[in-house]
Amino acid sequence: MYDIAAASVQRFRAILDDFFSHNLQEVVDAAETMARALTAGKKIFTFGNGGSAADAQHLAHELVNRFNLERPSLPALAITSDTTLITAIANDYSFDDIFSKQLKGLGHEGDVALGISTSGTSPNVLKGLSVARSRAMVTIGLTGKGGGDMGGLCDYLIQVPSEETARIQEVHSLVIHLFCELIDNSLFGRA
Repeated sequence: MYDIAAASVQRFRAILDDFFSHNLQEVVDAAETMARALTAGKKIFTFGNGGSAADAQHLAHELVNRFNLERPSLPALAITSDTTLITAIANDYSFDDIFSKQLKGLGHEGDVALGISTSGTSPNVLKGLSVARSRAMVTIGLTGKGGGDMGGLCDYLIQVPSEETARIQEVHSLVIHLFCELIDNSLFGRA
C-alpha cells in the first residue's frame, strides 16, 4: 500500500511542477481578470459536473463567505447547486442545457463564467461557456491535458498536464485556492 501511495504522490508532484512551470501566469491573469470584474460590480458564475461541481461550489463559497481575509462578501454563484432548477431544465429541455439556460437568465456582459471539466468535453459545460461567450462574459476554463473542446470557448484556458482525473482535480483545487488568495489580495490587500 505504501508503494501505491508514494507513486501517487510522486505523480502529483511531477504534474504540479509541470503545470506551474507553464501555467502560473495564466492563473494569475485569470485571477486579475476576476478581481477587475468584481471591482466593476460584476458577478462570477461557476459550474461543472461531479467533482468539478464540488470545485465550482468550493470557489463560490470561498468568495461569498471568506477565504483568508475578513472582508465583505463577493458576488459569486455556483450554478450547480439548485437541484430543483437543474432537474426542471434537464427534464423540460436537456441535461446539456442546465448551465446555459441559467447563464441566459442570470449572466450579463462583463460577468465571469468559470467552467470546470477534467476532460474538456462535458457537453453542458461547453454549452454554458458558449452562451457566456455570446453574452460577452469573460470565460475561464479549468481542464486537463489538451483542453478537449474548451479551447475556442475560453478567454483563459488553464490545462493540467494529465489525463488522470484525480490528479487533475487535485491541481484544480490548488488553482481555486490561488484564485481566492489573489482576488483577496488584489481587492483588499494582505492580511
